[in-house]
Amino acid sequence: MPAPKILIVEDEAPIAEGLAYNLRREGMEVIIASDGEKGFELARSANPDLIILDLMLPGINGVDLCRMLRRESNVPIIMLTVRNAEIDRVVGLTVGADDYVTKPFSVPELIARIRAVLRRASASSRDEPCSKVTVGHLTVDFDAHRVTVDGKPVALTPKEYDLLRVLLRNRGRVLTRDMLLEQVWGGEQYIDSRTVDVHIRWLRQKIEKDPSNPTLIQTVRGVGYRFGD
Repeated sequence: MPAPKILIVEDEAPIAEGLAYNLRREGMEVIIASDGEKGFELARSANPDLIILDLMLPGINGVDLCRMLRRESNVPIIMLTVRNAEIDRVVGLTVGADDYVTKPFSVPELIARIRAVLRRASASSRDEPCSKVTVGHLTVDFDAHRVTVDGKPVALTPKEYDLLRVLLRNRGRVLTRDMLLEQVWGGEQYIDSRTVDVHIRWLRQKIEKDPSNPTLIQTVRGVGYRFGD
């Protein structure tokens, strides 16, 4: 199995080089970009397996870069920041990051998170149903990793897609927030039920005819969510 390729987008050279050194010791291939523009270029040309992305970057910042990447790629992204505010977590996750680590961080913990995100990405790819599902105006082609509403393509973030996939696999079954946290986010400790609600809201805005009166993703009050007919 080839070594996972990690792209580090970090403008603080000591942090980038120190992290790269430790990742290489773990058998990973590492490339570094010191700003958002170079990070975007390398993300496209080097085809990394995972991106470690600093939130505060010169030029294109981490949030904007994450949005740009999510328009054309499902590559796993772990965001780094010196901040510790709840709003930064929410912003990072809602633009499509898979995980979130606050500086200063423990290198062994970050490596563990990298491996966990890579495992989830690999499992998601292996377990993808080889079928196409149509429910009313919504069609999900799992082979093509494509979602359409009334025949028009809809761009979902990786977490939105994973959430939709889990809900469809359990169609008609009520899934609690804890179940969704476990199946979509892997039970990460820093994630709470509000993250599920935020992603459900974003997903409804993209796939429901009337997001304020959803017919596909139904809320079961006090329990969780169910994908209906």
